Amino acid sequence: MSSLSARSINTMLTGATPINDGKAPSDSLTDVLGIGNPHHFIAGGQGALPQNSQGRPWNGDYVFSSGDLVEDLTHNFFLETGARNNKLKVYEMVDHPAARALTGFLLVRGGLHQVAYARAVEHLTGANLMKLFPSPRIPTDKIPESREHIERGEHLRLYRFSQEDFQEVVAVFNGPHPETGEELQVADVPHPVGAPAHDLRPQPAVFAPDYAPEEISEIAQKLRKQAGLPDEPLGLVSEESADLMDTLAAKTKR
Repeated sequence: MSSLSARSINTMLTGATPINDGKAPSDSLTDVLGIGNPHHFIAGGQGALPQNSQGRPWNGDYVFSSGDLVEDLTHNFFLETGARNNKLKVYEMVDHPAARALTGFLLVRGGLHQVAYARAVEHLTGANLMKLFPSPRIPTDKIPESREHIERGEHLRLYRFSQEDFQEVVAVFNGPHPETGEELQVADVPHPVGAPAHDLRPQPAVFAPDYAPEEISEIAQKLRKQAGLPDEPLGLVSEESADLMDTLAAKTKR
């Protein structure tokens, strides 16, 4: 799960449970019984978990690699098409502003990935997948939360993980955008830095009984003092640990 998605989920869930004098109300989870994925609330409280709406975690089965380049690119194109369809449905299902803002952004960037795979298939085979856009047939600019990203040109720019590598992508990602007719671009700058994350307020009602975080820090300080340790960890390795590491390193070299 991307940090952007996790941040949006945490923002939406913060404050979802009413606070009752710092204690979890006895009926704090009744509103989610039988709705969606209750495992999310049981295992994750009101935070993000790297899993889908059925509680299934991401795993290596999602990686597709057939050994045939055209098949892989075609497969990825239809994966992106299915993902866009799901995002459109999610947009219709939610009314939380954070959820709609995230979905609006992902529709723009996911649409760009659709175009990238379609252009790659076209260059390799001559098949003009541009005629399929928009797919599904709901223009992205109809989504209000997508428009600001389109106005900034984020539907046109393909960013690279490394400014020194992947230079050849310009041979594939080019030509007019199938929805707007504007020229596709490979950005010569790193991906823009998003807004800084803000610390969400504590959630004492998220069924986390016993000690609060500040109490845990206080207890840890007392334990360090009783053990004769400094107030802050020094990051030093004890002689016993150093010897152990040397032994392990020697065994690894054999």
